[in-house]
Amino acid sequence: MARGSDQIIATALPTAANRAIIAVALVLPSLMTWIYFVALNGAPAALQQTAYTLGKVVQFALPAVWVLLVQRERPKFNWPPIWSLIAGVLFGLIVGSMMFALYFGFVKPSGLFGEPIEAIRAKIHSFGVSSPPVFLLLALFYSAMHSLLEEYYWRWFVFGQLTRLCKLPTAIVISSFGFAAHHVLVLGLYFGYSGPTAIFTLLFTLAIVIGGAFWAWLYYRSNSLLAPWFSHALIDAAIFGIGFTMLPK
Repeated sequence: MARGSDQIIATALPTAANRAIIAVALVLPSLMTWIYFVALNGAPAALQQTAYTLGKVVQFALPAVWVLLVQRERPKFNWPPIWSLIAGVLFGLIVGSMMFALYFGFVKPSGLFGEPIEAIRAKIHSFGVSSPPVFLLLALFYSAMHSLLEEYYWRWFVFGQLTRLCKLPTAIVISSFGFAAHHVLVLGLYFGYSGPTAIFTLLFTLAIVIGGAFWAWLYYRSNSLLAPWFSHALIDAAIFGIGFTMLPK
């Protein structure tokens, strides 16, 4: 079971109810991603943006509604130990550096990203991002805020709820694969599930699973979301840094 006062404490709710909400939480992001990234791909920009916004509102409201209104719990904030912040930042910097080295040292020179880049540009444009300044604002939001919301959802809520029902390693594995699942849909849209670029779908998915597992462990050990959030934010910033170089000149 998760430790610390800022993590979800034991509840008297039936186990079946906890299992049901975990199942919903694991599937919901993938369902929402399929709707606005796959089903609505190529649809009018306003429709895509509306579906995306509504999906995110539902997703990120779920933990608060369940914990505050159903379980009637009041989680508390804890400041993490320094070692966890250092570990999180180092992990983010190392992974971000590896991403830059892989992209600029191999992927870009090989030309393998030619077709995916065009698809990524089209998707970015469909979300109303039409200039570098707007892209930078989007990058700032995702790196600073969306990464926090994902940590709140996947580590604090999904992983925290799982630790009530199963052992720590199992909770880490389930939450990490759940975290990676909706990313697979995005990766598959751009890199495919077969062909020469499909290897990137597999490699990036494995990287996301590993990252999710590390952040779940770090959250558990540090008793705080700050360390995994900082780590997550750095990696998102690296992703957008690479994305910036893909924008039309």
